[in-house]
Amino acid sequence: MAKTSAKAADTDKQEHSNKHEPSNKHDMSLEEKLERLEILGENIRRPDIPLEHALKDFEEGIKLAKALEKELEKIQNHIEILMNGTAAKAADSPELELFNTQE
Repeated sequence: MAKTSAKAADTDKQEHSNKHEPSNKHDMSLEEKLERLEILGENIRRPDIPLEHALKDFEEGIKLAKALEKELEKIQNHIEILMNGTAAKAADSPELELFNTQE
């Protein structure tokens, strides 16, 4: 009987780890990362998920969320550059009028 429950636990682990898991997370598009994050969130909310699996999904979700945040910041910066052109660079430069000695 112990063998049966151990076998069931192994099957559960395999099903959990393979469920909607991408082959290489670094090659995922932004949309695929968002979809994976949604799946992880759904998995964590399941009442039948073992705590160790929920913790593993939570950790993966945090890593994905941080990667997405960095990616979105890059996209936002790129959009700002495209929208503002060189005006953005001039606006970001510090004002030195206070240090100007000409009166």
